[in-house]
Parts: sequence; structure tokens; C-alpha cells
Amino acid sequence: MTTYTVGDLVAEFLQQAGVETVFGVVSVHNIPMLDAIGRRNAIRFIGARGEMGAGHMADAYARARKGLGCFFTSTGPGAANAPGALVEARFAASPVLHITGQTATANIDKEQGAVHDVMDQLGMLKATCKAAYRIRAPEMALGVLIKAATEALTPPMGPVSIEIPIDVQRATIARPAMLDSLTIRPPQPDAGDAASLDALAAMAAQAKRPMLWCGAGARYAGKAVQRLVDMGFGVVTSVNGRAVIPETHPMTLGAFQATPEVEKFYETVDFMLIAGGRVRAHETRDLALKLPANRAQIDVDPTALGRTYGVAHFHIGDAEAALDALADRLQGKMKVAADWAGDLAAVRTATHLAYRKQIGPYANFPEIFRAAMPEDTFWVRDVTMSNTTWGNRLLPLSKPEQNIYPVGAAIGPGFQFGIGAAFGAGGAKTVAITGDGGFYLNMTELWTATQEQPDVAIVVFNDAGYGVIKDIQDTLYGERHYFADPIGPNLEGLAKLANLPYFRVESEAEMGPKLKAAIDHDGPTLLEVDMTKIGKIPRYYTAPAYATKSA
Repeated sequence: MTTYTVGDLVAEFLQQAGVETVFGVVSVHNIPMLDAIGRRNAIRFIGARGEMGAGHMADAYARARKGLGCFFTSTGPGAANAPGALVEARFAASPVLHITGQTATANIDKEQGAVHDVMDQLGMLKATCKAAYRIRAPEMALGVLIKAATEALTPPMGPVSIEIPIDVQRATIARPAMLDSLTIRPPQPDAGDAASLDALAAMAAQAKRPMLWCGAGARYAGKAVQRLVDMGFGVVTSVNGRAVIPETHPMTLGAFQATPEVEKFYETVDFMLIAGGRVRAHETRDLALKLPANRAQIDVDPTALGRTYGVAHFHIGDAEAALDALADRLQGKMKVAADWAGDLAAVRTATHLAYRKQIGPYANFPEIFRAAMPEDTFWVRDVTMSNTTWGNRLLPLSKPEQNIYPVGAAIGPGFQFGIGAAFGAGGAKTVAITGDGGFYLNMTELWTATQEQPDVAIVVFNDAGYGVIKDIQDTLYGERHYFADPIGPNLEGLAKLANLPYFRVESEAEMGPKLKAAIDHDGPTLLEVDMTKIGKIPRYYTAPAYATKSA
């Protein structure tokens, strides 16, 4: 009879949960689980060069697939490298399962100096995750795994960590028969209280110029949102809620939620419904943005009530289910103003024109990138000026899963996101843009790309320094550029060292053809955009407030 261990259970559980690719770093305290994954050969393991990189890859994989992502770390120092990625996954409401080891059960929490033993590892993980659990005995393993995966996938979604002591991983158990038919089933979406929905519908039915603000919690509610749009609702989104309906649709402002033109337009809106969105300070000029006075909100999390903007009516429910139920109630009752659609189209055009003027020599780059990228390309970005000024808004997307970026505004995850998204993209191409500063934080993952061959075009916008930091230093600190000029490698030489095809762009005219060549190549490529040759993006920090407060 073949021996079956908790390590085998972890590997089989992930397969049953629909995970096809996992990420991580092999180490002394996770070998039993990774050995099981290797022996079973049913899940692909992507070996990252660092635990944080593995976490970012799993996060982007989860977003791209609209399902569960997973990464493995070791105990102690290895687990301590994960919180940066876990924090981002929590910002983004990304369902990520983080599985880490622990010292042997007999040594835990006794400060005996066992290898990789750290004080209160579980507390560290609880502080950065939606939840964190320890499997304290082999018999608990399947139950904890089911609970953790279900919790990660339950709105509001987020990362969940599991500690498994090394002796528990090695423990022999009987294979649970329920694995044969196991399915992870988060709670069914609940539209919420019917009377509350009736009241919400009564508010909306009076509107002549209604607007729907869609956040991350509503980003997959496209069918319900389209029903409301067909009744006359306009749409605006958070950056994380982008493409709930295609951004080419004439009734959406996309993620232009806080431009001066749009803020002025809000004065004419007589009803705004916020669905699944925090309306967070980061995208509302620290809550100074003036929204329409008559507001209602839908959120699955009751603590969202009053957290940022107050509302006249707050409805507790799943955003998609509630919007669908609202559309049922509003069928045939909406009578929007005759000039509403035209006014929305006009402000959309005005906003795009004004916004484009702020990016100087890069004004045509959104169209250049869009033309070079197949329609189904996953658009992955790092926090870099090229993204913050145009990548987050001006390049139109058609599906929400194509939109992957650091919601927490951290510099550095973009390249790692690109690798993870490429494995979750279902055969579609991935384009990942990053700045030189962000790229330096994770460039060791180039060898992950070389080894694993994700289909990603890596585009490094190189301005030879921390551009936005220099803008702030220029504005507030007497143009003293202390510590903002890191020396970086020659990217062509780096690409050659990593055995990656390399392309270089020194002018706008070269951008389209070189990007197309990089995209057409199967597998990873590195494309450098020399911003010192093309020109500087106009000073970021002194741009209008809606640009300086968004990322």
C-alpha cells in the first residue's frame, strides 16, 4: 500500500480546488508538500527566486483566472518575505492561499532556537492577511484547507495563510474519500434584504441623470451593470474596478473618476450608486473629491457604511446579485433626461483631451500600445509614472481580468505580476510595464522567466532614476535629489545574460514596431524604452490633483 501523507493531501486538495499552477521557493520546511506536487505531476510548480515574488505571481495568477491563486514559502525568514505580497493581495481583494511550513509541533512557540523558528509567525500572518490558520494535527488538515480556501474566495475576497508544521506535513494519514467529489463553494451571492432593494429602486427610479460607481467588488458584475446602462445609467469606476463593461462603451467614463471635468459633471448628476467600492482616499484626493449629493451604496461588507463618503441609503448585499435585483425592479421605470447620454459623452471627450495634454511626448503611447496589443492581452503594470499618468486610464480595456496593477501603490510588483498573469491568462499574451526603479527590485525573477517561459513582454520605461521622487524633491525640497539616482545595469547586457530577446526604443516612431515584435515572440522578452531620449513626462507632482493622487 502506498503511503499517503498530509503533504500528499495538500497537493491533491489544490488540484481539486482548481489550481493548475502554484508558485514558491522550495525550502527545508515545505519539502514534503512540494515533493508531493512533484510526484503527482498534476500541478505546475513555478520556482521563484524570492518568496515575495512568488506571492505577487500567485496574486496576478488569481486575478487573471478569476479564481484561487497559491504560493508556498518556508518558515521564519522565508515566511517573513511574504507579507509584502500578502498586503498587496489584500488591497486588491485577490483570493490567494499562502501555505508555509513551521518548525516541529514540539518546538513551536517555545523559543528553543529551532531552525527558522521566529516569534509569533502566525501573528505576523494574521496581521497581513484576511485570516491565518495553523494545522495543529494531521486530522485537522483537510478541514483547515477547505476553510482557508473558502474564506479566500468569499467576498470581500483576500489572502489567507496556513501554517503546517513539518512533522504534520510528514504524517501518514488515510486518504479522505471526500476528495473524490470535493468542490470549494463560497456562500452563494446574496442580493440582500428585499425591502432595502425596494427602497434603493425607489431612489433610482426618480433619477434623470443616474451614475453608477463600480469598485473592485463589482468588477465582475458586467451583465448586471450592462442592464442598468441600457436603462440609462452612466458608469465610472475605480482603477481596480476597470472594464466592468468595455471601456470603449460611450456610457462609461472608465477610471476617470476624479478629473476636474468629471468633478464638475458630478454637479449635474442627481443620483450616484456606489457598488462594491471603497471610494478610497487614494482615488478621491484624500476624500476631497465632491461627489453628487444624492448617493446610495451597495456593499457586502457592513463596515463599509460611513467609512469614506456618507450615503442616504446603504444596502448590504453582493454587488452583482444586488445590481441584478435592482435592474429587475427598475425595468421600464427609468426615464432619464434626453440630453444625459450626450452630456456624458462630451465630458468623456473633454477629460481624455485634457488628460492627454499632461503626458507630453507620451501623448500617443496609449494608442500605440493598444494598436500593438491583441484585444485579449492582459495589461499588467507597476507603479511607475507611465502607468500612473496614462496606463491606468487612457489605454482602454474590454474585460476586468485584463487589469492587473499594484492596488496598494507599491513599487516593484509589476514584473512579477506579469509572470503570474501569463500563467493565468489562458493562452492570451501579457504585456507588463515597469519603471527602471521598480524593475531593479525584482530583476532576479528574469531567471524565473528564462526557466519557465511565461508568454510576457516586459517593457521597462527607463528614466534613469526615481522620477516621481525627483519631482517631489524639485517641488518641496529645493531640487535636492538625495538618494533618487540608483545605478542600474545595462538592460541589453542583462537580457543577454538571462538569455532573453531584447528590444530598445529611443523614439515614438520605434515604439509600435518594436512592441509588436516583442509581443509576436513566443515567450518572455525584454523591451527598454529610453525616456532620456524620448523626453521627460511633465512634472508629475505639480500636475492637477487628480493625477497626483492616483496610481
